[in-house]
Amino acid sequence: MSVLDRSAQPASGSLRDFSFPAVERKALENGLDLRVARMNRLPMVNVSLFMRASEDALGLDRAGLAVLAADALEGGTKKRSGSELAESLEKIGARVSASAGWEGTTVGISCLADRLPEAFAIMAETVRESSFPDDEVRRALDQQRATIRQRRMDPGALATDSARAAYFAPGVPYARAVDGTTESIEAMSRDTIRGYVDANYRPEGGGLVVVGDVEVAEVAEMVVAHFGDWTGSPANVADFEVKAATTERRVILVHRPGAAQSEVRIGHVGASRSTTDYYPLSIANMVLGGMFTSRLNLNLREEHGFTYGVRSRFTFRSSPGPFQISTAVGNDVTAPAVREAMLEFTKMAEHGPTEDEVSAARDYAAGVFGLQLETSGQVATRVNQLLIYGLPDTHYDHYRDDVRAVTVDAAAAAAATHMRPTEAQIVVVGDAEVIGQPLEDLGLAAVEVVRPD
Repeated sequence: MSVLDRSAQPASGSLRDFSFPAVERKALENGLDLRVARMNRLPMVNVSLFMRASEDALGLDRAGLAVLAADALEGGTKKRSGSELAESLEKIGARVSASAGWEGTTVGISCLADRLPEAFAIMAETVRESSFPDDEVRRALDQQRATIRQRRMDPGALATDSARAAYFAPGVPYARAVDGTTESIEAMSRDTIRGYVDANYRPEGGGLVVVGDVEVAEVAEMVVAHFGDWTGSPANVADFEVKAATTERRVILVHRPGAAQSEVRIGHVGASRSTTDYYPLSIANMVLGGMFTSRLNLNLREEHGFTYGVRSRFTFRSSPGPFQISTAVGNDVTAPAVREAMLEFTKMAEHGPTEDEVSAARDYAAGVFGLQLETSGQVATRVNQLLIYGLPDTHYDHYRDDVRAVTVDAAAAAAATHMRPTEAQIVVVGDAEVIGQPLEDLGLAAVEVVRPD
């Protein structure tokens, strides 16, 4: 009888075969990029319409408008009220959703395959004939105001928002929250939303992704029937250069009187999705703070018990988004936690990961890839990324091979280039009377205390 040796880590199994669903692509005359992936494991279909109606194309005076328009989109059309629209969807067992962000606006619908013609018609009506009734606009405005107020009161959101403003120069859209500001939202109305949608919900540069138990020819007929005469380009186009607020390291302490713990954000301007270092940088970040066995987590959580968890992340966008380390810790360990986080950050930038760490990160990234593509919705999200970022059609076909090809030297070089601890903006939200001096004593930089109104 064999005895299980619990002191030894089990050996990894072999990597199972996985193929990304084949994607058929057709560029329509109106500029819409149609992509269809057939998945017939279940009789379900997920449709995702992406438009270049993005928050990063809006100035500060209209910040949050794209998000507001998407939120109010389901309130009714020229043919149906909001309740009638919801009832029509319920009758066919379909769900519709709309959201907007830095890259654009996405409207999605999911349903059983045999209900796709009806669902497709409702989706097209929602996008092209939205009416934005007054009561729905008021609801959306009230909700967005509440979201902005809540962010100011929530220490985690306050830390993230304060960090954005510390990373990016004034005027860069990424320096603000995607939801906008109180001032910008207060200036909006039904006419503002209506005008924005008329000018920016256009097909040029966008795409329509259909994933599920479908025939390509049938989908093409539906697209032509409902979107064939839809034309035009978005009026608002992103036109900005990402600049850092500063390249000098700073410690910014946002005073929150009586706080029992601190929210910590450490970061700077990161890299764009198009960077040639995407794979080695992703692996280096996984080693630093992108998985449970990362250096940051093993140090701050497992060794010192400072926190329940700590993460680092590069937010890859069309333009360089933020790189950020984030955690929450008690007052008594705020300064030690910042010290250890900066220590790991600096070690990764200067010396890179080890061969064993890179190997473990490669195996993890390749192993979970297939698990993240089990539903038509997950596949649709990935296909959307192909068109949003202009990635090759074969990107996901060789994704695991590209991940496993990352060398320790490549990961170290990427870390040295894109992780810059000397430029770190260290933002802490907490009680300045308690944690201010310990942070000053770290000697990282002079502590700038901010006292919100």
